[in-house]
Amino acid sequence: MIPTELATERLINELQSFGVRLVDPKAGADSRRGGAGPSDHKALTIDGMTVMVPVHTAPAFESPYVAEKPGPDGRGRITRDGITVADFGLPSRPRFYDLSTSDGIPYSKIAVLHGRDVLATTVLQTCIRYQSRTKTCQFCAIGQSLAAGRTIERKTPAHLAEVAKAAVELDGVKHMVMTTGTPPGNDRGAAILAESAAAVKAAVALPIQVQCEPPDDDIWFERMRDAGADALGMHLEAVTPEVRARIMPGKAQVSIARYLSAFAAAVPVFGRGQVSTYILAGLGDTVEDILSISETLVALGVYPFVVPFVPISGTPLESHPGPDAAFMHAILKPLATMLVASGMTAADVKAGCGKCGACSALSTYERRLTA
Repeated sequence: MIPTELATERLINELQSFGVRLVDPKAGADSRRGGAGPSDHKALTIDGMTVMVPVHTAPAFESPYVAEKPGPDGRGRITRDGITVADFGLPSRPRFYDLSTSDGIPYSKIAVLHGRDVLATTVLQTCIRYQSRTKTCQFCAIGQSLAAGRTIERKTPAHLAEVAKAAVELDGVKHMVMTTGTPPGNDRGAAILAESAAAVKAAVALPIQVQCEPPDDDIWFERMRDAGADALGMHLEAVTPEVRARIMPGKAQVSIARYLSAFAAAVPVFGRGQVSTYILAGLGDTVEDILSISETLVALGVYPFVVPFVPISGTPLESHPGPDAAFMHAILKPLATMLVASGMTAADVKAGCGKCGACSALSTYERRLTA
C-alpha cells in the first residue's frame, strides 16, 4: 500500500489521472463507452469508496497501474511496477440489465448503473450544441453511444419509471441522475426533465437529481422541484470565459453571470447543497481560477463538484492530457476544507453526482476532515 499521508486521496487522483489497465476487461459490471458525460470508465471500489477510473482512454492503455483479474469474490489487486498499491472490488452486473420493456427495448439502453448504486440516464440523447463542431462542447460524446446503438434517442417517462422501479427492487439503487442534451427552446431541457421526474416519483420513492443548462425563466426550478426533483445540477464545466469560449463555444453563449443568477434563484427552491455544478479540472483553468469561483459558489449554497478531465476517444479533445494528481490535490484539499467549514458536503446531498462522488476524490477529502 502507498505509505504516505492522504494515501487514498493520492491514489484516487493518480488512478483518475493515469487510468488503469484491466487484465480482465469483462469482470464486474459493464463499463460505459461514449455518452453525455464522463465516460470510458470502470467502477472500482477502493478503501470503501466506489471510484470511476478511466479504462478505455489512450492514457489508460499505457497506465503504470494494472488491475489484476479479480477472484470469484470479485476482489483483486491494483499493482504498479509489480507492487501492490491497493485492493479493489467490482460492483456486479446489475440484474435489471437482463430485462426489456414491453416494446422490446433493453433496460440498459434506457438507464445505466453508475458507481455502485446510482441509476443514470440521458433523457434526450441529442443536443443543439452537438450538431456542429463549431458549437459542440469539445469533450462531449453524447452522439457516440446513440450512433453505436447502445442507447435510444428519447427515453419516455413511462420507460424511465419502469426501469427505475426495477433498478430499486432488483439492485438496491439509492438515487437517480437525469441529464439531457439541450433541446431547442428557452427551457433548455427543464420541461422534459420535469415530466420524467414526475413519472419516476409516481412509480418508486427514489431521490432524483436533474441536470440541464440554466433555463431562461427561473420558474422552471419550482416546476422541476414540484414534479419530484430533489436536487439540481447546472454544469459550468469550465470557469473562465476564455476557456469556456475555446472548449465549449456553443454553451459559452450562456454566460457565467447567467449561471450565477440561476444558482442564486435555484438554491432557495432546492436548498443549500442541493444545487451543484460540475467543474472539469484540466481544461485550462488554473487552480486559483477554480478555487476562486468555488468560493463564490459555496457562498451561494452551491456544491462545486470538481472532477479531473478525462479525454474520451473520438472527441476533439481525445488527445488532450488530463490533470496530474498534484494539480487535483491542490484543488481538492482546500475545496474540501471550504465545503466542510460551510456545512455543505457530499454526505448531505440528496441525489446526483456530488452524492455519488465516484468521478472525483473530493468526498474522500471531506470524509477525512469530518472523521
